[in-house]
This record gives sequence, C-alpha cells and structure tokens, in this order.
Amino acid sequence: MSDVIVATDDRRIATCVHDFGGAVRLTKATHQTGTDRLAEVAATLECDVVVNVQGDEPLIDPRAIDELVAPFAADASLQMTTLFRRIHDAAELNNPNIAKVVVDRGGFALYFSRSPIPHIRDPRGGWPPLYRHIGLYGYRRSALMVLGTLEPTPLERAESLEQLRALEHGIRIKAVETQHESFEVNTPADLEQVRRLLAVTTTR
Repeated sequence: MSDVIVATDDRRIATCVHDFGGAVRLTKATHQTGTDRLAEVAATLECDVVVNVQGDEPLIDPRAIDELVAPFAADASLQMTTLFRRIHDAAELNNPNIAKVVVDRGGFALYFSRSPIPHIRDPRGGWPPLYRHIGLYGYRRSALMVLGTLEPTPLERAESLEQLRALEHGIRIKAVETQHESFEVNTPADLEQVRRLLAVTTTR
C-alpha cells in the first residue's frame, strides 16, 4: 500500500491539490531543500520507505519509481536510492543545470557534480560511461529522519546538490540505471517545453 502526498509551503499549490482531491501537507517555509521538507512530513507517517518525486520532474515515468524502490526489497540494509541515465549528448555533460554522477562497481554513487565528471585527462585510455543523475530519491524513513536533522554540508553548499549531504555523512546511495526518459525543469525555456509536451499529451 502506498500514499501520494504533496508537500508544499505555498498555499496556492495546497489549494490546487485540495481542489482536485489530492492529499497535501503544508510545511514550514524555512526548508532549504526538498529533503528537509520531506523529512518534516515523513515524521508524521508510519512507513518504511519514502519516495521524493520533486516538482521539477513533472514528466517522470511511473516505471522509474518502481525501479527506484525495488532495491529496498532486495537489501534490508539499504538506506537510500536514486536513478541515473547514460549521457550520449555532450551538451548534457557541459550543462551545469544537469547533475552528473559517478558510481562504483557495486552500483553505489561515489560523487555528484554539476561539472563534467569524471575528467578525462588522457582520452587515449578510452572513455568511461558518463552518467546523468535523475533527481528522484528513495529513503528508508529512518535514514530520512537522520538527514533531516543534519545541517547542509560544504560540498552540498558548493554544488547546490542536497544528495551530497548524505554522502558526506557516510550514507551510501544505491544508484539504479533507468531507461525511462525524464525532463527536469531548470529554466523558463524548460518550463515552456514541458507545457508544450503536456498540451500534446492531453489533446491525444
């Protein structure tokens, strides 16, 4: 059994969700990240796993959410998960609005950055796989409760990537490769593109 709850500090959003019959929680306006906002709501829930679908991922495929939560059933010690896709377009690699991730041989994230990673000093050695991070997170509720009590960390502040707080505090993040496309809204141009895509979908 699962519930979908919209967490927001904006009463306009809360009213909109309420009007279409959705569940919504008004949170503090002082939260610096989605993780902190999620932790406030999760503190009132009785559950094992919490999924954070952020508002800037309006076109996320529901099958990607299934991929995100699947590792928790296979590994009781797992604390956090996220998704990534392979980069095929060099423009994505050099776009600071797109977070990149490198993973270890066990499938756990080593680091996230807005810069191109890894740096290829000598291309004669061959190019390793290059990965785009998909900003979708799964948490054990217990791990989320801990994260919500921690101050933003130096790397988190430098990159403006909240998942680095977990890595800096030794919380391993299982990274799952997905084949499902997503479209993150980071700029006004992104927003207009999503509106066009949604318009096409609703007219079919």
